Amino acid sequence: MVASVGQQIVSGSRIANGFSNRTLPHFFKNAKTPAAKGFVRNSFYSGLSPTEFFFHAISGREGLVDTAVKTAETGYMQRRLMKALEDLSTQYDTSVRNSVGDVVQFTYGDDGLDPSCLEGDGFPVEFVRNWTYVESLVPTTTNTTTPLGMPPYLVSIFVDSELSRPLYTNICTKFWLDTLKAFCNSLATKLADLRSAYGLPRYDQPPATVPSLDNNNVYLEDLDAGCDHAARTVVNQKLHITKPRLLKFLEICLKKYQSSKIEPGTAVGALGAQSIGEPGTQMTLKTFHFAGVASMNVTLGVPRIKEIINAAKVISTPIITAKLVSENSLQSARIVKGRISKCLLGEISECIEEVYRPSQCYIGIKLDLNTINLLQLELDLDAVAAAIAMAPKLKIGHHNVKVYYPDRLRVFVGITTKDASLSVLHYRMQKLRRQLCNIVVCGSRNIIRSVINDVGKNSYVLLAEGYGLREVMNTDGVIGTKTTTNHIIETQHVLGIEAARSTIINEIQYTMHSHGMSIDPRHVMLLGDIMTFKGEVLGITRFGVAKMKDSVMMLASFEKTTDHLFDAAVYGKSDLIEGVSERIIMGTQMNIGTGMFKLLYDQDAPITSTSTSTTTTTTINGNGNQLGIENSNQNQNQTISLLPDQSCIGISDDSITFEPRPLLFDV
Repeated sequence: MVASVGQQIVSGSRIANGFSNRTLPHFFKNAKTPAAKGFVRNSFYSGLSPTEFFFHAISGREGLVDTAVKTAETGYMQRRLMKALEDLSTQYDTSVRNSVGDVVQFTYGDDGLDPSCLEGDGFPVEFVRNWTYVESLVPTTTNTTTPLGMPPYLVSIFVDSELSRPLYTNICTKFWLDTLKAFCNSLATKLADLRSAYGLPRYDQPPATVPSLDNNNVYLEDLDAGCDHAARTVVNQKLHITKPRLLKFLEICLKKYQSSKIEPGTAVGALGAQSIGEPGTQMTLKTFHFAGVASMNVTLGVPRIKEIINAAKVISTPIITAKLVSENSLQSARIVKGRISKCLLGEISECIEEVYRPSQCYIGIKLDLNTINLLQLELDLDAVAAAIAMAPKLKIGHHNVKVYYPDRLRVFVGITTKDASLSVLHYRMQKLRRQLCNIVVCGSRNIIRSVINDVGKNSYVLLAEGYGLREVMNTDGVIGTKTTTNHIIETQHVLGIEAARSTIINEIQYTMHSHGMSIDPRHVMLLGDIMTFKGEVLGITRFGVAKMKDSVMMLASFEKTTDHLFDAAVYGKSDLIEGVSERIIMGTQMNIGTGMFKLLYDQDAPITSTSTSTTTTTTINGNGNQLGIENSNQNQNQTISLLPDQSCIGISDDSITFEPRPLLFDV
């Protein structure tokens, strides 16, 4: 800002034209100079010119409008999320269900861990920090003995044997156990590399001199008996792995994993809705992000989150990412691009002209062979003629398309001058010439354009803008199993509901990460499951929520209140009052948290409470009359015996309230 303010951006691009093909009346029409398109050369120190001040005010006003509109957009989005997810809670069988018992997830987040109890990056235990803690907790030397070090190969064997015990396998998931094994193996590899750097044997494989029966009792002190003592001392100071340390480390990891388990009754739906909705308020409303290449914009920010949550059938920037068979060849990528991209006849034609003769009239087409070769198109005259003949809008048969020269075609109108008047013939020729320019001769009709993206390390990926995932997957040179699209509905139609769920999760995470925000994947997975657990992709809208929920009270509290109430009255619907919204309306306890379980009360058992000074026994009959009171100045129990017709209302330090039939009195 001291040197130059710079280019002003509005809606992700330079200042758009107005005032009849110009940004301001100060410039010529169709001016493309930097100053005419919003570049501010001056700084705040030198002062802005009038035109620069206009452009600077335009971009500044856009930020103010975004801030005002963003609050309403994200607030409504978070309300819809909360209404759809409010009744989801974890059960005692580790599943996630809604208020009517429908299973949304068999295990919350696929691992049953509480996001608030994790140590970072979605894992319950941060291995490096805990190993450092164990190194300081379990010393290498004691007053009496020195713990013997383990060779690197024995570390893996010992960890595998420990983690295969039922104590670990019955509690932890296989994925987490594999992660823990991988960390322990990395410690063994680090120890082997460290020993090799100081001239000691690596011992990452069992030595040939050690019998297999003694593998569990081999120590580095025995193996390094003839090695340099100084090198052994330095290695032990940097990394010393002993059996007590490994046991303590595994014990701490198991304890932290157990404490990270989510509690039954947790309102995971409400937590997920808040965790997804809150970062949305920090996003810019209108944001366009370049997907690594020029001229390939991808809608991100709040508009993209809204498209995903609404399950929109038409999105602003549908993009198909195609993995290439020859990903290291730019030439092959260009050939595949020519097979996918939509190519019009007007783009590869040198000229399209009308020819009038006494006996016949036709449209002459001359192809530009240099352009065809430059675009790496697999085209010849026969393919172009077939595309023209099969075009549905032209209604021209194969006999009306003729190939005359290696680069020329003739398309006949189908009528002669004798069969029609000159005005009709002229009209047909004009219409045919205009239509021929827009005939698709190769590629997919739904692919607007495609771009070759260099992802680094001499590797290329093809990005196609438009629809047509099935066509792109079946294209030669494309790996169909690794081709994806950001359009959720198309993914469902082509690959199924599970692929649509994965697309929802990946797209939300990609959008959040693009803005530097991080959401625990368990929240996003729950949103993907609630949108797809019915077998189809349901948006978090008034239409999608109506298919998810059956409760009249809940739907009436969301949107279109009178419509739901009138329909319920007409069709005689019933509401079980099981969800959160319904129970709040009725003033009853929610079945989430401590309200999800029920207590069984034994009416025949006496009520016993602890007293520190006096023991009192009170007996009351069914008519409410006091039969007898016994007092004792000892630290014993206070017992109240109730006969069958008597119920207890409450007990305090100095009074007991009952509800007899028909009187109410205190004792």
